Amino acid sequence: MDDLNLDRTDSLREVILAAQAYLEEAGVWFGHGTDNALDEAAWLVSHALGLAPDFAEETLSHPLTESEKKAVRVLLRRRVKERLPAAYLTGRAWFAGLPFYVDERVLVPRSPIAELIASEFRPWLAPERVERVLDLCTGSGCIAIATACALPQAQVDAGDISAAALDVALRNLREHNLEDRVHLFESDLFSALAGQRYDLIVSNPPYVDAEDMAALPNEYRREPELGLAAGSDGLDLVIPMLRDAPEHLQPEGVMIVEVGNSAEALNQRFPHIPFTWLDFEYGGEGVFLLEARQLSDYHTDFTEAAKRL
Repeated sequence: MDDLNLDRTDSLREVILAAQAYLEEAGVWFGHGTDNALDEAAWLVSHALGLAPDFAEETLSHPLTESEKKAVRVLLRRRVKERLPAAYLTGRAWFAGLPFYVDERVLVPRSPIAELIASEFRPWLAPERVERVLDLCTGSGCIAIATACALPQAQVDAGDISAAALDVALRNLREHNLEDRVHLFESDLFSALAGQRYDLIVSNPPYVDAEDMAALPNEYRREPELGLAAGSDGLDLVIPMLRDAPEHLQPEGVMIVEVGNSAEALNQRFPHIPFTWLDFEYGGEGVFLLEARQLSDYHTDFTEAAKRL
């Protein structure tokens, strides 16, 4: 397609509208912070110009210089030609109302678990009684950090198998000044946590099945495959996690895990197990909750399923 033509634009408003049309014509895929071309155009243009994403409405009438238009062209061209998610181009994403640094070492935060964090995990837990939280497959650290902000009395452990992802999480930890309450560690699920127990285990692990992986839009292919792919049915990590969780939960603890489109496969694999599937006011699905007692009751089922992986 033709390059972004800004010759007939003057104001910031006109440039954003031209960028919107450019993104629409290019057929880029949204889903990494925005869900439409206009919002993404406004985000990218404001970043190229050094403006805050929530710039004042009157700024829309300001004229742009040729050098500013060039900066917009360069950034929008990368979005289209390289199919890079906007969050990677700007180095910034928002989760649970908080800003996070992101790059191609981690997934772009977008889990509906943010809504649970905003409610302090009520009614599933009494937040004042939560002393220790574990975030497995932490990636950028967004769930761990947002949880620590929502539950100021809690200590949060955050693990990931990827050392590269943990480097990003550490940067975010420092930006949010939470190094005294959020503790990062490299681990294959629970492997580095012998003897550790928690009031809450929360996880957004890899859960994309082979069929969905093959059909992913290009933008999702720019994210680390390690954070997405989870075998033929998307359960290669979830089942071992379910098997080992009873050893790491307090008697009254709960486990909350996002499995997305693999929810159907999980229900088919364990049709007799009473997963609580959580509802979200602002969209999202495929997040289940199990209590410590339930995980213990069905431990044999999860153990046998793990042997067949």
